[in-house]
Amino acid sequence: MRILGILATALMLAQPVFAQEAKPTIIVTGEGRVDAVPDMATITLGVTTEGDTAKEALAANTAQLAAAIERLKASGVEDRDIQTSGLNLGPRYDYNRTNADGSAQITGFVASNMVTVRIRVLGTLGTVLDAAVSDGANTLNGVMFGLQTPEPVLDEARKDAVSDARRKAELYAGAAGVSLGKVQSISEQSGYTPPMPMAMADASFSKAEGAPVPIQGGEVAIMANVTIVYEIAE
Repeated sequence: MRILGILATALMLAQPVFAQEAKPTIIVTGEGRVDAVPDMATITLGVTTEGDTAKEALAANTAQLAAAIERLKASGVEDRDIQTSGLNLGPRYDYNRTNADGSAQITGFVASNMVTVRIRVLGTLGTVLDAAVSDGANTLNGVMFGLQTPEPVLDEARKDAVSDARRKAELYAGAAGVSLGKVQSISEQSGYTPPMPMAMADASFSKAEGAPVPIQGGEVAIMANVTIVYEIAE
């Protein structure tokens, strides 16, 4: 009898333990968007110069860009807001004139140096552009508007995204004839979305004489997306 008891206990312990059946869920994605007035701008500008030799092209470029940077600083832009973002030096080819081997002839050299500049006082943007161009900057790749502190606005967009997800979940649950249960998980798909840059010029930029360059900041969109998993209540 003792042996039979031991065998019965062993058989009970050997029985598989089945996992608890997963509860049905509703999975939704919510979107939130808040439009805000920008309080800063980022511009990329620089100098493109040519010369008969690489040294001449680079020397001319260095002098013009140094003057443009000094004017930027005189306009109130701080050192921390000016960063070199591109430096290139290469030959200039004349494809209508070829060498003995058929390759295009080099007729000179082109130097380009770009800097990215943050403008923290948005009202001065037009004046800053004028100042930089007045002292040699001849290339402007565009203007991008943004927020110096996007988190408070982003948090509002996040709240809106959660509300939007809840609204969708309740809609689906009602259409299916069920009720929502507790939240199982929340995951953020994306956060702050930088605004698209406003293109102004790509080369040989020059301002008209007179009033500063007119700039309109408009609004920037701050967006958030969340995915929420809800249980379906029994």
